[in-house]
Amino acid sequence: MKNRILLVIALVFVFKLNAQETIITSGEDRRVITTGVPFLLIASDARAAGMGDMGVATSVDAYSQQWNSSKYAFSESKSGLAVSYTPYLSKLVNDIFLGNVTYFNRLDEKSAFGASLRYFSLGDIEFVENETDTPRIQKPSELSLDISYALRLADQFSMSVAMRYLRSDLRIQGVDGDSSAANTFGVDISGYYQSEEEAYKDFNGRWRMGFAIQNLGPKFKYDDAGLDNFQPTTLRLGAGFDFIFDDYNKVSITAEVAKLLVPTPPVYGYVDLDGDENQDSDEPTTIIEGKDPDVNFLSGVFQSFGDAPGGFSEELKEFTWSLGAEYLYQDSFALRAGYFNESEEKGARKFLAMGAGFKYNVINVDLSYLFSASKIQSPLENTLRFSLTFNIGAGEYNEY
Repeated sequence: MKNRILLVIALVFVFKLNAQETIITSGEDRRVITTGVPFLLIASDARAAGMGDMGVATSVDAYSQQWNSSKYAFSESKSGLAVSYTPYLSKLVNDIFLGNVTYFNRLDEKSAFGASLRYFSLGDIEFVENETDTPRIQKPSELSLDISYALRLADQFSMSVAMRYLRSDLRIQGVDGDSSAANTFGVDISGYYQSEEEAYKDFNGRWRMGFAIQNLGPKFKYDDAGLDNFQPTTLRLGAGFDFIFDDYNKVSITAEVAKLLVPTPPVYGYVDLDGDENQDSDEPTTIIEGKDPDVNFLSGVFQSFGDAPGGFSEELKEFTWSLGAEYLYQDSFALRAGYFNESEEKGARKFLAMGAGFKYNVINVDLSYLFSASKIQSPLENTLRFSLTFNIGAGEYNEY
């Protein structure tokens, strides 16, 4: 993502008393994990954004395709169509945005399918070699196209598999004539549990839980000589509870944690053969702490749980967490709030979010707004996100 992360770089000198060779390490206090196609991690719908970028265990809505498509098997609407628009870096430019179109259809009591298209545009980029040349306009962009199938395995539990095609066209032809768009595919596996409504002393309640492994797929690159890029493979776990006070008032509380299943950058160094404290072409690079990240995507998933140079404490810092709440009145008006937290050493994304939703007949309108709580400014700070949903056959499936 385009977070402006300030990397604090410290040079640590470790002397090896062997044949007068010196191992010089260059360690980073902030080992931020980077991946290709990071736009997949941006919340594209206003409801999820208004609760702190969460959705794996919230109640089903049309945008469940991005977070946990197995929720579609619990939809009370027969089908739905949704569109959303998210400005990006709106303080600097007005033509960078993330757009989303999603459709789902509940096939019967036990199954449903969904499909979505996400498009991330980086706007127009103008290139000139000298002041007399006619400018050349480039329009780098990325997109994903996916389809999912959800199956209800029990009355309260469903699972889903989603297939995703990814295209990243970010290389600039005017700079690199050999560049081309990168193409790859990914898979999501998810599950969702929603309990029966239970009676408590002063209210009724319902539990929700969900998990998802997203963007599981091969690495990709833009040319034969380029570096391999990991997809943003992500593990999401969440749980929530609905406080149902009466037929008109409901409050939902949800918590979620997430972790990138991508290798952590190690601490690199090199053998300083001549003692000049500069790496020459004949002085090999070595890994001082951590593990080699040059592995296939599946090995990277398992390696990501134990490869942080700082050990278990650093692994814990690679988890992000969010808390969100939603108040719903008469199933027609909603107020939302949320908080998202990421370690200072792993990206430092921290923000508060607020949102609202309105329903009129079969149309839902959702809005959200983000307030950064970090020293590092968010590219989505003070951005109003907008989502529109058309529910078709609302109430056709009555779960309770």
